[in-house]
Amino acid sequence: MSQVIDCDSHVLEPPNLWKEYLEPKYRDRAIRIEVNDGVEQLIIGEKVVLQGVLAGLGGAEMNKKELFSGKLSYLDGCPPASYDPHARAKQMDEWGIDKTVIFPTIGILPFPTDDQDLASAYCRAYNNWIIEFSQAIPGRILPVAMVNWHDVDEATRELARCVKAGFKALFVPPETIGGKRPGNVHFDSIWSICQEANIPGCFHVIVRFEGAAIPFHHWHVTSPGMIFSFGLGGTGQLMPAMTSVITDLLFERFPRLKIVSVEAGCGYAPYLMDRLDSKYEVFKDLFSMPKKPSEYIRSNCYFVAEQGERTIKDVMRLVGEDRVVWGSDYPHVDSLPITDFLDASDSQLWSNAQRLFSC
Repeated sequence: MSQVIDCDSHVLEPPNLWKEYLEPKYRDRAIRIEVNDGVEQLIIGEKVVLQGVLAGLGGAEMNKKELFSGKLSYLDGCPPASYDPHARAKQMDEWGIDKTVIFPTIGILPFPTDDQDLASAYCRAYNNWIIEFSQAIPGRILPVAMVNWHDVDEATRELARCVKAGFKALFVPPETIGGKRPGNVHFDSIWSICQEANIPGCFHVIVRFEGAAIPFHHWHVTSPGMIFSFGLGGTGQLMPAMTSVITDLLFERFPRLKIVSVEAGCGYAPYLMDRLDSKYEVFKDLFSMPKKPSEYIRSNCYFVAEQGERTIKDVMRLVGEDRVVWGSDYPHVDSLPITDFLDASDSQLWSNAQRLFSC
């Protein structure tokens, strides 16, 4: 019998996580939350990354007007299930979820520091904390490793450590890193571990305020609103990321590697497949790509469906019955109640998730 697996959920990290879990020599530069002149500020790398609206990092169960009023704190937006493993297990039981794939929240914000040793230490601290979180409710949490992609050697070491500790996936930022695309051979030591350990690399939407991961930048500066930003931001990040690993021939070098598109829905997958194939037919004589882009998508790529998507079965028919899984994005602000979805869902989604995450 298939288990119900949520393939996109999060923790909201306790504010003291990095002060407690960082190695001692880095603790004076811990990620932390401070209040200055009555304004709550998130500090990473000794720089203010976000202020005034930290409650909005969570807030799934809150009134949205209140959430972005500036009157609420980070902890106000954190339901107990977002940071307490036993509360999470209780909630999963109430929702009928057997296992959940857990991504960070603060950890997917930018680390604005040139000190790569510090950035790597941030990742190790989070990984150590999520190990303990997972062990508190054995068999329920599928942790996702966080590594510093700007230091490939250290990232490779840390990922190997995480695999030994039982992590089930790798968080991959859908952005260029040091001027290189994630599918560049520069990162092959990371991808090699993923393939060998049979864990997927998960492109997950990130929060960025500058750089390659801000799609439609000139539109955003006009303040088009949250429907625009949340509606298009995810696919705006994930489409180029998924395309790049195909056109960079990552799956030729690692034919058993699994790549997952997370928090952008699944509906764009057939469009991307057809669009790339049509351009492949035009330009295939200009470069060497042994297969059509659609063949790599069908063999190596997975897509996390979200609530409200009416095209899930169509995507499964066009892209592959085994290519689609489901995720709630809980406890983030735009996650939706899941009960109705679960009641109406196809068990194929759950068996797909079990195979994808080897659980």
